[in-house]
Amino acid sequence: MSIIKSNNRRTPALGRSILANDPFFSDLLDTKRGIFNLNRFFNGDFDQDLFPALNVKEKETEFEIELAAPGLSKQDFKISIEEGILSISAEKENKVEEEKEGFVRKEFSYNSFSRQIALPEEVDMEKEVEAKYKEGILKMSLKKRKIDKSKKTKTVNVS
Repeated sequence: MSIIKSNNRRTPALGRSILANDPFFSDLLDTKRGIFNLNRFFNGDFDQDLFPALNVKEKETEFEIELAAPGLSKQDFKISIEEGILSISAEKENKVEEEKEGFVRKEFSYNSFSRQIALPEEVDMEKEVEAKYKEGILKMSLKKRKIDKSKKTKTVNVS
């Protein structure tokens, strides 16, 4: 009987086995070289990941906007429309202080976000915008106005 050495064992690299399945770490991991790409993290390229998810649905008479923001209350939101830009922001601060039997526990957290959306010209700014917050979802309804598309088209003759 002889022992044959083989290099075909499949031992996964640290990043590929544990961290590659996590969406946060998979973006940091350079899978070709097996190293972490910390430049992306420290240069602030993760800002887009901190925004809540946003859906915009165009219906016949309105635009419906849904924003996933769990853990907030309706008082935390600030919503405004200025010069065709819809701005949605929220801030929430939590503080817990507890003193018991010779120890002190202090915890705090602060969460905020801000989103801005350019509204199409079909949005009727004269009508009221409906906004409701229920079960972690902010739903907004922006009514449409009718636009005569025939006036928008102009033919040009080339001479």
